[in-house]
Amino acid sequence: MKALLIGGTGTISMAISRKLLEEGHELYLLNRGNRKESGLENAKYLQADINAEEDKVRELIEDMQFDVVADFIAFVPQQLERDYRLFKGKTRQFIFISSASAYQKPASDYRISEGTPLANPYWEYSRNKIACEDYLMKLYREEQFPVTIVRPSHTYDERSIPVGAHGDKGSWQVVKRMLEGKPVIIHGDGSSLWTMTHNSDFAKGFVGLMGNVHAIGEAVQITSDESLTWNQIYQTIADALGVELKPYYVPSTFLDACGKYDFKGALLGDKANTVAFSNEKLKRLVPGFVATIRFDQGVRKTIENVLAHPELWKEDPEFDAWCDRVIAAMEKAKEEVLKA
Repeated sequence: MKALLIGGTGTISMAISRKLLEEGHELYLLNRGNRKESGLENAKYLQADINAEEDKVRELIEDMQFDVVADFIAFVPQQLERDYRLFKGKTRQFIFISSASAYQKPASDYRISEGTPLANPYWEYSRNKIACEDYLMKLYREEQFPVTIVRPSHTYDERSIPVGAHGDKGSWQVVKRMLEGKPVIIHGDGSSLWTMTHNSDFAKGFVGLMGNVHAIGEAVQITSDESLTWNQIYQTIADALGVELKPYYVPSTFLDACGKYDFKGALLGDKANTVAFSNEKLKRLVPGFVATIRFDQGVRKTIENVLAHPELWKEDPEFDAWCDRVIAAMEKAKEEVLKA
């Protein structure tokens, strides 16, 4: 199989790139060339910024045909309009990476399948993904453009420890608070269900959809079958770090109202909702697919890798101070109520 990945070195796409190379496929990566990761030495790089250099990309692929083109960095319909201009007639399958956050919020049923309506008034990111899906499915119906839509949920890798509420620089500051014995903000009461998927498990499902004629014209979600509460997620991380978890529970609506970070989208439009995903459709399309890495196993390896690589420790003192202010405000409010 001859595949072109637009991106190819992100959390999700890195595992897919590695798996394709392990299986002996011919892999091309179209990106700016800023990250040539280990394990991808046999990939063929097409160096260009597709968002700024459409003409250059057109020249690079002028005499090329692909079995699969997958875009991991398209977020708005205009980017897919460009992809259509570039790849119409050049690929047997075009895969768009959407998002499970596009599903109905608030959900009418916590059990999520591909039949769950798409509607998220809380998050512009999700609404843009929905618009992208609508555009591509119209192309499939009217132009026979060979589209497959993939919807990941919370997928993690060895480079970042997955948490709920965090700042703009990622999750390390939350982990640092745990290591320092400080309280860690958990949205809500920590009892809502969530699904964490290791990127190597995601890659198995994704590669199974590549070149799969039955996946054309379909939208498919890829997640683990394991459901965990946020309390279990944070406790598992603390156990792997060898520290005591000191949870501090804050309503998601309050975190959003504090205004500093986009928790309206990331929490109210996503992580604050209980979800349990059905992978029945994926398993019909990719017989034998099963996610095999439990969260406690996967996150332990992630933590070991992160702790061994200080370059991954992206400190965020601004978020750290913000957490302290939120906790202090909650404690002050509690004292005022107790005084009354």
